[in-house]
This record gives sequence, C-alpha cells and structure tokens, in this order.
Amino acid sequence: MSRILFSHSYFMRFDPKQWSMGQPYAPLGTMHAAALMREKGYEVSLFDTMFVSNPDEVLPRIVAHQPDYFVIYDDGFNYLTKVCLTNMREAAFRMAKLAKERGCTVIVSSSDSTDHYEQYLDEGADFILIGEAEMTLLELVTAIDNNATDVSGIMGLAYKQNGHVVKTHGRSVMRDLDALPMPAWVLVDMEPYRHSWQKHAGYFSINMGTTRGCPFKCNWCAKPIYGNRYNSRSPQHVVNEIKYLLKQFNFDHIWFCDDIFGLKPGWVNEFADLVEKEQLSFRFKIQSRADLLVQDNYVKALARAGCENIWMGAESGSQKILDAMDKGTTIEQIHKATHLLKEHGIKPSFFIQFGYLGETKEDINKTIDMINELLPSSIGISVSYPLPGTVFYDKVKADLKEKTNWTDSDELALMFENTYQPAYYKQLYRYTHKSYLKHLAFANIKHLFTHPGKATKKTLRKALSAAYYIPAAFIAKRKLHTLEKPSSSKK
Repeated sequence: MSRILFSHSYFMRFDPKQWSMGQPYAPLGTMHAAALMREKGYEVSLFDTMFVSNPDEVLPRIVAHQPDYFVIYDDGFNYLTKVCLTNMREAAFRMAKLAKERGCTVIVSSSDSTDHYEQYLDEGADFILIGEAEMTLLELVTAIDNNATDVSGIMGLAYKQNGHVVKTHGRSVMRDLDALPMPAWVLVDMEPYRHSWQKHAGYFSINMGTTRGCPFKCNWCAKPIYGNRYNSRSPQHVVNEIKYLLKQFNFDHIWFCDDIFGLKPGWVNEFADLVEKEQLSFRFKIQSRADLLVQDNYVKALARAGCENIWMGAESGSQKILDAMDKGTTIEQIHKATHLLKEHGIKPSFFIQFGYLGETKEDINKTIDMINELLPSSIGISVSYPLPGTVFYDKVKADLKEKTNWTDSDELALMFENTYQPAYYKQLYRYTHKSYLKHLAFANIKHLFTHPGKATKKTLRKALSAAYYIPAAFIAKRKLHTLEKPSSSKK
C-alpha cells in the first residue's frame, strides 16, 4: 500500500498569544483522517507542527519516509484553524511546495483551503478536499493508486485540469460517526503537550469531539467543514474513548471541542449515567448556548458528569445586536443560564464579540455592564471577523481590501468600516478586561467581609488585585475616550 505523511498547518510558535499561554491540543481532525487511512491498510505517519519552529523542518521527514502522498489536514474542531491566520497559510504553502518538489502528491483539507482553493492549487497543492473530508481522501487516494485518469466523479474535490480549476459536487456529511475509527492518538507524541500544560496550567488537558456541525444560524459563523447538520456520536462510544485515553495518558481534564455539546435530547443525561456507572473521574469544559443551558435538568446532568466550565456564546449585552446577528438567544437567557451554572458549581465563561455592524456606544456599554454584573469565571473577547460564506461577510466584503485575515490570533484588527476606528476596538478589548477584573476584585473583597471563615489564598489574591485594577481600568478608560471618534465613513 502507498505511504501517506499527514501534517497540519497550525504552528503554535507562529501565534505568540497561544504560545505564551502554553495550552496546546493535539490536531484531532488530522488524527481522525489518519486513523481511517491506517485502518484501510495505508502506511501512515504524522509530522505534527504544533511545536515546530519552521515549516522547512518537514523536509527531513519527507526524505526519511518518502511518502507517496503528503496530506495537510487541518483540525476542523479547533477555532484557531477556522479563523484562517495568514501565518499558518504561508506555512502550509511552504510545506506543499517542499513536498511537491520531492515528488509527493499534495492534498490539502482545511477551512482556509476550502474558502481559497485556487490559491492553494497555485501554491503547489494537487487536490483540495472541500468540506468534511475523510471519505473524500479515501476515495481520492484509492483512485490514484488504481491509476484513475478521471476523478471528477469524486464529490468534495477541487483540482486543476488542463490549466483550469475543476470543482466537483459537494459531499454530504457523515451521519454515523460511531462508524469512524478512534483518532490515531498513537501517532502523536503527547509528552510535549503534557509538559506544556503542566508548566502553564498545572494540569494536563486533552481534546475530544462528540459531534460534528451546528444547526444554528448565527450569520457571522462559517461552517466550511462540518456544515449546518448536527450529528452525534453515541454516549457509549464517547465513554469508550475516554476510558482508553485515561489508560493511555492519565489526563486530568478534557476539552470537548464540539461547537455545541449535547444538543441531542437525552444525550447529556445518558452520558452522565455512563460516567457514574463506569466510576470515571475527570473534569471537562464545553461550549454551549444560553438557550440550551436553561433547559430542564441539562445543567444538572452536566454537573453530574464532571463539567467544571462552560463557554457560552454570550456575544453581546445588547438584544439589538444579538438579533442583528441572528443569534436566537436573549439577554434574559444569558442571565438565567449564568446563575444556573453557578448554582450547580459550574464556572460560566463568556465569548464576547465587539464591532458588529450597527453597534453603538450604548450597545458596548450594555455588554460591559452585563459582564461586570454577572461576573463570569472568564471572558474571551474578539472583534467581528468576516469569514467567507457568511451573511456577515457578504455585508462587509466591499470594505475588505488587501487585508482579509489576521496574521495571528492576538491581532484583533477590525478589517471593515464600522462605528469607530480599528484602534478603538483594540483599546476596548484592554479596557473591558481591566474593568471586569476590577469588579471581580470587588466581589472578592465583599466575600472576605461576608464570609471571612471561607477565605482562601485565591480569594485574598483576587481581592488584593483591586489595588492594581482600579487605576489600570481608569487609565484604560481615559485612553479609550481619546480614540472615541467615528471612523472615516461615519463622520
């Protein structure tokens, strides 16, 4: 059988914010594809770029393994790959060229290549896999191995033929996820991941996926890989993998990297039952929505299973903005879900998005007030980012000129004309964080006075942080005011 060298295009060293945080996750999507090809008899290896300094480091692996196919297969479960950072795109181009020069058939699957397949074909790729790609990869490699001269009948492909780009019909997403083999964890050296987590966080977290796709219609969210259909593994299938990973890696924590965890009715309750039956002990975090979290017994079942943190797509404290986003949630649900999570001992965390079209200072203040009132455990702030294939992208694409992607995940550049200039939103990010941490310090001071017997070192440390965040928030707000002038198109 042919030899396949898999890789992916996320180089954590090229993303300074993520490198400093030191909390990497193995390329799950890559491992899924590698597992399928391995199961079908192909000789499979992996060049994991997570800790690599330079894409040229792939060359010794190509020389040593002499693969017939070099497959850049990005992790479609990781939001960092969905953002399509230009640092990673250039690294993918470089690896593709190096592999092509050494006679490999180069195949690419990623959010970025799905959206910009012509660019990747121009940079050395032979084939781009569009959308969910495991079965497309299997059919393509099988066809090439059998000396097929026409691959136009394979769904989910883009390639060049006689100098012209050919794009075949789209492929439907898989429904039976239990039929896929377990990700090829054996190909990944997990010790650097463990070391980085222990050094930066004090525990070891790994990633798992239980679903694919998201049925909700937020108009800024692109789904180029798994689409709008929602398909789920069975709870027993998930628990079987957890048992395997506990035995292999003795981890402390799981990030279930689904867009939406446990949407299928009864899924979470059955999962919790199995975790208790098997007497499994682990902590985990998920992503969810406010409207799901307020459903009867949903949060209770999550707590029973060991959930310690839920990242909620709160986005904004303004109902006007949520409605403009087609979010389908309400401010009331965000408040109710936050209180419910705290009651069950689960940390609520908020994804917040500034800079959506039509957002005013009043909307911004409502968002900051909501954060400071509800005091989630953590906040992740971004600015509206136009992803191809979305309604939001179509609305702002006329404003997008040369720059259509961030270089790394900390750039936070507003790439279209909006209420305020781009520098305002960078400073808004800083001010919102400092204001939130100031209010968190106040809450801990109050806790020390009302519950002195329950004081901990962590509570005391956060209370003392008020000495820094009170002036820091004041200075950040003053800087924000100096930038508070309309963008050129709004004057």
